[in-house]
Amino acid sequence: MPNGQIEHANLSVTDPERSAKLFTDLCGWHERWRGPSAMGGWTIHVGNSADYLALYTSEKVRGDYAKGVPLNHVGLLVDDLDAAEQVVIVHGLEPFSHDDYEPGRRFYFFDWDGIEFEVVSYE
Repeated sequence: MPNGQIEHANLSVTDPERSAKLFTDLCGWHERWRGPSAMGGWTIHVGNSADYLALYTSEKVRGDYAKGVPLNHVGLLVDDLDAAEQVVIVHGLEPFSHDDYEPGRRFYFFDWDGIEFEVVSYE
């Protein structure tokens, strides 16, 4: 049986520069690539050497997504949940639903386009 992992997720956002700044600050990631998308539009890849988020935009991207459409949330693992929460706040976003249950502590936030993120720490 093959072994697998998530290599990337491609998210449609209204401002890839703004989103890239958030994720590099929040997760300590770096920009891996940027350029025109093969299907039109523009993409910035931010992540680490193993995985990344592709932050895509085009004239058709409008943002303001409804919760659960097309996905429920994206989970991000951090080593310092309190510091991560401060980054979210500095970027003008609002953390909510703080909880502490196995296997770790967590909070959630919506980005500027309505995409929900869960930030979790197992420390």
